[in-house]
This record gives sequence, C-alpha cells and structure tokens, in this order.
Amino acid sequence: MTPRFDCIGIVTADMAASLAFYRRLGLDVPASADDRPHVEHALPGGLRLLWDTDEVHRSFDPGADLGKGPGRTGLGFACSDAEEVDRVYGELVAAGYEGRLAPWDAVWGQRYAVVLDPDGNAVDLFAPVGGAAR
Repeated sequence: MTPRFDCIGIVTADMAASLAFYRRLGLDVPASADDRPHVEHALPGGLRLLWDTDEVHRSFDPGADLGKGPGRTGLGFACSDAEEVDRVYGELVAAGYEGRLAPWDAVWGQRYAVVLDPDGNAVDLFAPVGGAAR
C-alpha cells in the first residue's frame, strides 16, 4: 500500500478562537471541543481537519518554530502499518528530503514521523501501533 492523504493539521495558540473561526466558515464543531488540546473534524470525502494546541505540538516537537504564519499547518498521510511509516520516512530522507522527526511510537498509539516538503511544510506519516490503518 502507499500512504493515503488523510488529514490537514492546524497548530493553534488558542483552540476556542480557532474553532470559532472555522465554525463561521460552516464547520459543525461542537462548543465542547473549545477546551480540548486536540480536536478532529471529518470533512466531506473522508479527509479530516485536525487542531492541536501549541502545548500538544511542543510535547512531541519541542524545537518547532510556532510563530504566526507558515509552519502552523501540516499534511497527514496514513500508512498501512508501522513498518510502512519507517520505510517511507527512510525513502524520503534518502532521496534528500529533510526528516524533521524520525519515526517513533507516540503516546497516542501511532507510529509517527515528520518529513519537510521542499517548502518546509510538515508532512506527517502515521499508522496505528500494532494494527492496521484506519
């Protein structure tokens, strides 16, 4: 299997303010999500829009520059399993792309890695640890 484009991630300094903005654009995100550190919203066609607070993002990437503007969004590609995360990450780094975060088993139950595209955008690779991709 090849990785499947799965999600767009937003890193936010203020979850409630970010969600309020996207609600004004028509996304039906419940108000109860305003105080959560991580929020997911299913989009038409099966893609997901994800929000993480600065604190959540720094918990696994303490060196990230989280200023305003570019760099606060990322693309997510679901892999079939943990081995595919490792393989694809290795292939991209070997091809000359910058590896931001080498594969690791994240506390939220996924094998996770981050590679930067040629413009410096984060591209996340992930799969459930010990199971098949969703």
